[in-house]
Amino acid sequence: MEEGNPLKLIFNYNNVFFSFFYDDASACVHRSREYAVNYVYSGEMVLDNGKRQIHVGKGESVFIPRDHHITMYKRPCGGERYCGIFLSFTRQFLREMYAQGGPYRVPADTPKLKPNVIKLPKTAELASLFASLTPFFDPEVKPQDDFMRLKLQEGLLALLHIDGRFAPTLFDFNEPWKIDILDFMNQNYMYEFTQADLAHYTGRSLATFKRDFKKISDLTPEKWLIRKRLEVAYALMQQGGKRVVDVCATVGFKNQSHFSAAFKKQYGIAPTAVAAF
Repeated sequence: MEEGNPLKLIFNYNNVFFSFFYDDASACVHRSREYAVNYVYSGEMVLDNGKRQIHVGKGESVFIPRDHHITMYKRPCGGERYCGIFLSFTRQFLREMYAQGGPYRVPADTPKLKPNVIKLPKTAELASLFASLTPFFDPEVKPQDDFMRLKLQEGLLALLHIDGRFAPTLFDFNEPWKIDILDFMNQNYMYEFTQADLAHYTGRSLATFKRDFKKISDLTPEKWLIRKRLEVAYALMQQGGKRVVDVCATVGFKNQSHFSAAFKKQYGIAPTAVAAF
């Protein structure tokens, strides 16, 4: 269960997650390392990738690709709080399923799906799967791990029955190619990443990432990200018409006091002074 936030509860049962959101508009940046299916039991969810929004209502579900960056808004609707079920298909689980053969194998020339969020049709398989999981919204009812694994298998088969292209997409076990570190960080500086996250998303081991980063900067990745955020913040405030608190959030600072202190240390003046020009 996730602790520390009385407005949100999340229970994880062997990679099947049950979530409850009690406030009016909860937003989180989602970038899962694994493929997933998210089902809305009540309330509504809006997925925003910066270009389009997908609305997912009560009784609907979506497929979310691996390593796909998206912002999720989970909120009440129709007088009901948001409750959802999230199935996470790890690489290990998918490898084990693929090794069984049978329905998990498809012709070699089957194309993959594009790496986009897909709103799933309401099939009998999905309806049956999620109906069987709803008793576990009761935190006093704890399922066994082997039962949850069977539910993940049901979810996987439901996807394969919807579209055969899910198979080559999900069962692609190639390691990611290296991508340019600075390109990735310049595009994603506003998000909270550990060095392990940065290594994963740029296709490197942690040791290789550290070695490659030293070749391009004298700063640590953490300090590089802070400097980048401050540079963008300075440019935004010079344009005028923006409040410091809004700029702070836009560039990825969670704490305005921390932002103000870091800004003054780098530029010698308070951010409010720049915003006032």
